[in-house]
Amino acid sequence: MKHTWRWFGPADIVSISDIEQAGAHGVVSALHHIPSGHIWPEDEISKRIQEIGTRPDGTASALTWDVVESLPVSEDIKRRDGNWQQHIANYKSSLRNLSRAGLKVICYNFMPVLDWTRTDLAWRLPNGSTCMRFDHIDFAVFDLLILKRPGAEADFDAATQTLAQNRFAAMSDSEKDALTANIIKGLPGANQTLTFATFKDHLDSYRGVSAADLKANLFAFLNEIIPVAEDLGLRLCCHPDDPPFGLLGLPRIMSTEADYKQLVDALDSTANGITLCSGSLGVHPENDLAGMMRRLGHRVHFLHLRNVRREGEAFPGSFHEAAHLEGNTDMVALIQAVLEEERARKESGRPDHQIPMRPDHGHQIGDDFRRTAQPGYPYVGRLRGLAELRGIEAALTGLNGHGGEIA
Repeated sequence: MKHTWRWFGPADIVSISDIEQAGAHGVVSALHHIPSGHIWPEDEISKRIQEIGTRPDGTASALTWDVVESLPVSEDIKRRDGNWQQHIANYKSSLRNLSRAGLKVICYNFMPVLDWTRTDLAWRLPNGSTCMRFDHIDFAVFDLLILKRPGAEADFDAATQTLAQNRFAAMSDSEKDALTANIIKGLPGANQTLTFATFKDHLDSYRGVSAADLKANLFAFLNEIIPVAEDLGLRLCCHPDDPPFGLLGLPRIMSTEADYKQLVDALDSTANGITLCSGSLGVHPENDLAGMMRRLGHRVHFLHLRNVRREGEAFPGSFHEAAHLEGNTDMVALIQAVLEEERARKESGRPDHQIPMRPDHGHQIGDDFRRTAQPGYPYVGRLRGLAELRGIEAALTGLNGHGGEIA
């Protein structure tokens, strides 16, 4: 695997030198300041490449921009209304500009309105560290009693509704405000946060859009985009829903292995691929991550390695971000499957035999409490995660100091 690190640009509290010292060899980044649906200009792409290649002291870094995460798909494209045709044309232009700059791997998602959704961005664990958490009852409080979404009652059983009502009655106004802010946080690194009013407007714009409609819109988008990506030698990779179940009446279409099998079968092209996020997919108890890697690994272009702990048998239900080696996903088995796929690619002569991976999310630990990072993206917590993942890879490949190198 090629070990990479997500970087939100010059405003990120983690510097390029920090990333190098953490042991990463590449960077995952995006132009978060450019609004969704607009073209990414060549000069802005070149500027980001230069920023990644320069340490704070002005000397050259050894890092390269290896993965674009994400080139966002606008809500108009997802709904296939409004300015969707112009946005698709702009998306193609952005792909061409990225290709001219040497970028090859482009991550995107097709989640309506929200990216990942959590109810608590700093939930305290028994050892004093904090992590992100999704509390099913808190989410019911928001949906039923704060948002008051029409029809929300159909999504929660009677017991959950009673628990939500009791919890809502005990919450202070500040607790309700914090819960709302956490849920509508928006995209990591984005230059805007949704207000409650605009959030409701976005939800309203999806009324009547079914999962079948959204999936049809995804495939229609890919039918236009993938031929361009293929001609440019790009590898697009779709990120799964996070969490992998329906929320707020919004359709979810990329939550299971079956969803991804349908995706790759729909367009038989190397340009049409998968971002395998072990955290997002790991919330769904039916997803076998190592098995999925073995069955669909030929289309996996990017890896997010993180772990989650489901807090009960109910699905959908509560879960929290676990340490990388401590959740429901068998990380050793998954990395073994990744290494097998990489070996097969190398033997067959595929130029993309080394799959970029980044340690996704992380607990807030140690010095992280003296920094203000993007939720889920502390420095020390991710450094620990990368070290643990590198250790697994070293053990499985026998790189134990006898001349081998992990990259």
